[in-house]
Amino acid sequence: MSSPIDYRRRGLLRASGITVLSASAVALLAGSERMALAQGGNAAGDVGILNTALALENEAISAYQLGATSGLLQKPVLEVAVLFQSHHKEHRDALIATIRKLGGTPVAAKSDAEVAKALNAAALKSQADVLRLAQRLERGAANAYIGVIPSFSDRTLAQVSARLAADETMHWTVLTEALKEPLSAKALSFGA
Repeated sequence: MSSPIDYRRRGLLRASGITVLSASAVALLAGSERMALAQGGNAAGDVGILNTALALENEAISAYQLGATSGLLQKPVLEVAVLFQSHHKEHRDALIATIRKLGGTPVAAKSDAEVAKALNAAALKSQADVLRLAQRLERGAANAYIGVIPSFSDRTLAQVSARLAADETMHWTVLTEALKEPLSAKALSFGA
């Protein structure tokens, strides 16, 4: 069952009418300003896409905060949720730095209350509910980052996207195990 969040994350690459991030934006995201200068690119379009990614990372940070403060998570699961939130904060910080290097203004994060309403947090009644929400968000993020990989001829740039997707996939896998749900019986279950 697909959710609006999953769709929006898949749509990350199509944000602002642009198909993918330019090589220069991904190089900046990877921390390589020298490579970015060599690549050139569409800075305004890249800022739009990066701001979409930033909004989604901010949403993930808020979602983990909602889970952490819900009182529904048991200690070991709570510790993992806080760890995953820290990963999303690192993604957020990298996106903000890249947007600024491109001359853009990072989009402001929505309040936790706004995110709670958008995610229907009032319906979360158990640890499993919180984990399923996080699981759905992580799968959507993994699919969004996987979607950009084929657009790069430079292996270094494709690797940056793959590393981001790997973080999200690792989160999804851990959440799936915590829910005691089976992993996908079929190969190639992400990126479709």
